[in-house]
Amino acid sequence: MHLHIQPTVEATLHALADYFVACAAEAIVARGRFAVALSGGSSPKKLYELLASPAYRDQVDWTKAYFFFGDERNVPRTDPQSNYLMAKKALLAPLNITDDHVFSFDTALPPAEAAKAYTQVINHFFSPKPARLDLILLGLGDNSHTASLFPHTEVLQATVAEAQAVFVPEVGMFRLTFTAPLINQARAVAFLVFGADKAAAVRRVRQGPRNTEEFPAQLITPSANERHWFLDEPAAADLAR
Repeated sequence: MHLHIQPTVEATLHALADYFVACAAEAIVARGRFAVALSGGSSPKKLYELLASPAYRDQVDWTKAYFFFGDERNVPRTDPQSNYLMAKKALLAPLNITDDHVFSFDTALPPAEAAKAYTQVINHFFSPKPARLDLILLGLGDNSHTASLFPHTEVLQATVAEAQAVFVPEVGMFRLTFTAPLINQARAVAFLVFGADKAAAVRRVRQGPRNTEEFPAQLITPSANERHWFLDEPAAADLAR
């Protein structure tokens, strides 16, 4: 596990952008392509805008990058809540990423069917090998959820590396998400967390007693031990040093 603490949000974003560039370069050299799963929310939006900016856009061979989504809300792709739409506006469209390099959930399908179809898409992309993304980007909710692995939901019991549909009572809607086993197959996982309002969740997940029903992000333990936390100082304030 690797902890990267920066004094400001801007420095945290740059640190993760640098790591993203390094992961992409290593994957392209080793395997000829870079497969990354994006996360939703306001924090990664800032990262995507930075990666698409003049400071970073020429540091990655985007023609060899392939994009997936670690989770999605069960809304149309044109809905303002859509993770796909946010990523398209902030990253994919500015970089002119072609549609054949973007794999998103088909939210026009019923949730369970959308999850099953996405699992098939992922497995076909990596076939005949197991689905192993080069990098999965994750956030952290103040309730210690990550992706759409919310406390006390059935998806937390998943033992298969796949996508699943899960109804989340606290948000009153279906979500589509990678299971923890699928996330843990990744070559690397990077959490991006900033702000004092996340400090308690960071402490619970990283240093609290193991209780994955209450703190689902504790389920994320990549087999390669390539788990990175990119935090600003306020988000890391409650950690024991």
